[in-house]
Amino acid sequence: MEYEIKGGAFPVVICHLKKGEKMITEKGAMVWMSPCMEMETKGGGLGKMFSKAFSGEHMFQNIYTAKADGIIAFGSSFPGKILPIEISNGHEFILQKKAFLASEIGVELSTHFNKKLGAGLFGGEGFIMQKVSGNGFVFAEVDGELIEYSLGAGEQMIVDTGYVLGFEGSVKLDIQQIKGFKNIALGGEGLFNTVLTGPGKIWLQTMPISAVVGAVAPFIPTGD
Repeated sequence: MEYEIKGGAFPVVICHLKKGEKMITEKGAMVWMSPCMEMETKGGGLGKMFSKAFSGEHMFQNIYTAKADGIIAFGSSFPGKILPIEISNGHEFILQKKAFLASEIGVELSTHFNKKLGAGLFGGEGFIMQKVSGNGFVFAEVDGELIEYSLGAGEQMIVDTGYVLGFEGSVKLDIQQIKGFKNIALGGEGLFNTVLTGPGKIWLQTMPISAVVGAVAPFIPTGD
């Protein structure tokens, strides 16, 4: 499989498939394709479907198989970027559960539960995420611009909830409560932040959908 990413604020990844190659997507991300592409929808078994339902993920996957050489394109659903991640040699990456766009058939997608108590009680998006492993390329949706850091062992980055796109499996995630009553009451930054601890690579996004919704909500007429 070869790919190219095109477009500006609303990018697409165009995958060039040889006969027999396959791509997976969890949602209606396909925007155009050659007539030789055949789609099959699978649920992945009762156990996986239950896990997906609990975590808020899509319960079914669409698998596209090239019956001859052709192309298939997957489009972003929100202004931003598309991040290609190559997975091999036992590497694992953790992504926000809404970040997965598409992948090659050799990539395994599973639910990742953060084991930290703080993340479980207060983490929201950070508690239930997606783990990608196996071999092949996976494409992730980025809300806004993409910022990348490589953290050393024990090095930390504090991030507002929702701005974490993903990180390598070696990075640890926890939730930290903002200290001080005045900071909580007057700071306007929420009650909790995400703490990422290295070693490993982290990806941050500059305009998560949750932040956009919060910004425009006061201006939407309620009918009262």
